[in-house]
Amino acid sequence: MSVKIRLKRMGAKKRPFYRVVIADSRSPRDGRFIETVGTYNPVAQPQEVKLDEEKIMSWLANGAQPSDTVRNLLSNAGIMAKFAETKSGKKPAAKKASKPAKKAAAKPAAKKEEAADSSSKPTTKNTVAEIKAYLDAQGTKYASSAKKADLLDLV
Repeated sequence: MSVKIRLKRMGAKKRPFYRVVIADSRSPRDGRFIETVGTYNPVAQPQEVKLDEEKIMSWLANGAQPSDTVRNLLSNAGIMAKFAETKSGKKPAAKKASKPAKKAAAKPAAKKEEAADSSSKPTTKNTVAEIKAYLDAQGTKYASSAKKADLLDLV
């Protein structure tokens, strides 16, 4: 059974309100679900998002796949970043700046620093982005379309 974290539409006509639910991927959009883990109100100014982080983290750890919209909501709430850090075995980092422009500028620099700080070479367990960050920190040139195996050969 494939489990999804997705939105269930509630509310009146032209006034959408969503519940973030855990559901079997085969069930209909507004049909049967396993558990409610939050709400999302796109009509309110500003948009209201309430999520139960503990439940979502446990479902993600058990293999639940978020829909694209829910993935965006979780990313904006910082839950996807925390999940990625716990999955990779790193300690959760402190919250970053609240402005998106600063986040985008800070990410490449943080990755380079992280790659430079780690003296261990990347392995097959690392992502392509991590391997590229390591190679960038070492000053090694590589093709932008290089595959993971090719990048590991350069290390």
